[in-house]
Amino acid sequence: MAEAPELPLEMRRDGFGPVGELARARDEEGVVRVVTPFGQPAYLVLRHDDVREVLSDSARFSNAMTPFAAAGDMSEDEQEKMRAGFLLTFDPPDHTRLRRMLTPEFTIRRMRRLEPRVVEIVEAALDDLERAGKPADLVPHFALPVPSLVICELLGVPYADRAGFQERSVRLLDISLPMAEQAAAMRENRGYMESLVVRARTNPGEDMLGMLVREHGDDLSTDELVGVAGLLLLAGHETTSNMLGLGTLALLRHPGQLAMLREDPARIEPAVEELLRWLSVVHSLPPRTTTTDVEIAGHVIPAGSLVVLSLPAANRDGGFIGNPDALDITRGAPKHVAFGHGVHHCLGAPLARMEMRIALAALLRRFPGLALADEQPDFRVFSAVYGVNSLRVTW
Repeated sequence: MAEAPELPLEMRRDGFGPVGELARARDEEGVVRVVTPFGQPAYLVLRHDDVREVLSDSARFSNAMTPFAAAGDMSEDEQEKMRAGFLLTFDPPDHTRLRRMLTPEFTIRRMRRLEPRVVEIVEAALDDLERAGKPADLVPHFALPVPSLVICELLGVPYADRAGFQERSVRLLDISLPMAEQAAAMRENRGYMESLVVRARTNPGEDMLGMLVREHGDDLSTDELVGVAGLLLLAGHETTSNMLGLGTLALLRHPGQLAMLREDPARIEPAVEELLRWLSVVHSLPPRTTTTDVEIAGHVIPAGSLVVLSLPAANRDGGFIGNPDALDITRGAPKHVAFGHGVHHCLGAPLARMEMRIALAALLRRFPGLALADEQPDFRVFSAVYGVNSLRVTW
């Protein structure tokens, strides 16, 4: 078996937070030279204000110019098909055109209408966790099925297919896999999503795919629909499920914070924001490419350079927030960058916040004696989305 690659600096964790080397690089340098998981030299930006600056300036820091790093043996035509509709690889105005079609589906008003169904899904998952008997693994019984079922219903993806798309998602996000295996997972995933898009074009339902076909079918190519749907499915279950698992672990490891939340359930909204900041499950966003020479934190970055952003380091920057390494559910952590910033701010943030608020509050309410059954959780070390593979709990 081939050795796993060296873990890139921006993905190195010490439990919940970035390793000391990453924190020191942020505090002392602000920007350091690194090599991406695909072997490309890049500049890693670490401070909160600098990360926000990069994210808010697509003119100087382009997504569209960044090479398709995981291409493997893909032809240029296949790479273009893979990029189509994948919002994270576009700049305005192309990005604006695609995002404008999706934004109405993720408004706070639309999320409120969805809330009763999310409550039902959460309660059903808690029933399943209770039936499993203690100790039970929180991930397959609760953290994973809640966001998976929500995004499946929202998009129009058969929940019966979840094992397949979850397995492909794990491979897509695992940087320890050879590039050929990642490319194979991308092809499989695209083939699956294309079958759903073709079906939706023939018989559009009341879900998001059906809406896109009915309202924008003449403006979106099949490849673009596939890319949009694939990104929403991947992001819609991977990020939130890992926040639920890792967030539960964080609260259980901080009994004082957990007690405050139990005593006053109204603290759930600021608690969710602080967990998002403190955990930052997305290590970094897709690299940008500089369109001109730029200066960040006193470092000149030449035009045509790759720029990588460390979200965990930025969210624990003492220049952004006081006592940054402490988990404090009372402060709410405004302006954190766990969802990004600027034009690429996570489209599904209102949905993720709602799911976390409902799910974590219901979990603590149902199981007042919730506790860890194992002291050594299985962290997802090589995944582009951090979390735990399993989390055994008792109550």
